[in-house]
Amino acid sequence: MTNLPVLARAPALVIHQQKEMIEVFTDLETKNRYVVQLPDGQTALYAAEIGGGAWEFITRTTLKARRPFTMQLLDATGAVAFQLERPWTWFFSELHVRDAQGQRLGTIDQRFALFARRFAILDPTGRELAQLHGPWFRPWTFRVLQGEQEVGRITKKWSGLMREAFTDADTFGVELSPSMDARLRPLVLAATFLIDFLYFEDRD
Repeated sequence: MTNLPVLARAPALVIHQQKEMIEVFTDLETKNRYVVQLPDGQTALYAAEIGGGAWEFITRTTLKARRPFTMQLLDATGAVAFQLERPWTWFFSELHVRDAQGQRLGTIDQRFALFARRFAILDPTGRELAQLHGPWFRPWTFRVLQGEQEVGRITKKWSGLMREAFTDADTFGVELSPSMDARLRPLVLAATFLIDFLYFEDRD
């Protein structure tokens, strides 16, 4: 269960990717940064890739969307709320989610599927809590399913002609139903960042 009240009670979240000006005019990949807002525009969290050094720069500029990364989510006071870790994998991606104390909250595990995009959302013991399902004919939408029940949805939103024309910055809406298990909320939020990297990040 998340101990972050703003996430525990939010009916929905809006995630805006923030692009550096250098990315607007060059092909240079910089660290991803996001602002997580409530539907009324109030900022709930900030998210940013962390790390540095020559090797991190090389992997970011050469592997781009395929790169491993570590990302921190900060609350309004600047304190770490969650940490996300994507290790390097050859084929199917995974994302490990930890709380501020480093305790594992769960894992997002990409799974094989024909004519669909599918992920398992796992608890710290590896037990499946829910699935993410994105049909190919609706490439902007991922449904959060517990059994046959839809308890949430992640949707990539058009962010404006000029912004889309000059950058690959993305905006996502995350719907969180009242019936969603509290343990799922930070994991569904985390899954949004992995989805952005896998399907909407510049892959050239």
